Amino acid sequence: MIHLRKASDRGHANHGWLDSWHTFSFANYYDANFMHFSALRVINEDFIKAGQGFDTHPHKDMEILTYVLSGTIEHKDSMGNKEQVSAGEFQIMSAGTGIHHSEYNPDSHCQLHLYQIWIIPDKTGLTPRYEQRRFGNIQGRQLILSPDAQDGSMKIFQDMTLWRWTLKNHETSEYLAEKNRHIWIQVVRGNVMVNGVKATTSDGLAIQNTTNLQLSANGDSEILLFDLPPG
Repeated sequence: MIHLRKASDRGHANHGWLDSWHTFSFANYYDANFMHFSALRVINEDFIKAGQGFDTHPHKDMEILTYVLSGTIEHKDSMGNKEQVSAGEFQIMSAGTGIHHSEYNPDSHCQLHLYQIWIIPDKTGLTPRYEQRRFGNIQGRQLILSPDAQDGSMKIFQDMTLWRWTLKNHETSEYLAEKNRHIWIQVVRGNVMVNGVKATTSDGLAIQNTTNLQLSANGDSEILLFDLPPG
């Protein structure tokens, strides 16, 4: 079963300095049908104006992933990290027992565009941690997150993997999932077809009870594929 979550159907909040699109219920946006998907709790696509950002705020017991699509984000947290994360880079934090952090667009002219993704961890009370990585611009499928940090991926405290996948125009490929796994595909850019279902930039695909996924691209495309536990 594949459900298409159209980008235009997401929750939307425009705060002036922040234009944010919510795949799942978040802040003042509530949709009983989109509270979460397996361990995925938040997929927010954020556009942050030049010189603006999130003031220091707390998190607890959540795995927080940021993927910067354009621009640079300046990050500062209560663990002592002060870093800049540029386009193409991933950042993962375990909020665990509690952290405070701020996120800011330091550019005085250009907008910042990113995905912020929250994943429910498989245990609470973790020691907070921070990791940042730029992965090589390889073609095809690339492992970004895994429970054991295999193949150079970043560690995630959950029974899941995240793949960044680039597909060239007219390229076809497949993904074989284990039985009972949940798959979420987020289209970062381009146009893809998954088992006959068309999806375009910023659309999401919620996939259950399907082990063989046939993918094809109409134009150069990029997706994030989350392989998640049942639930």
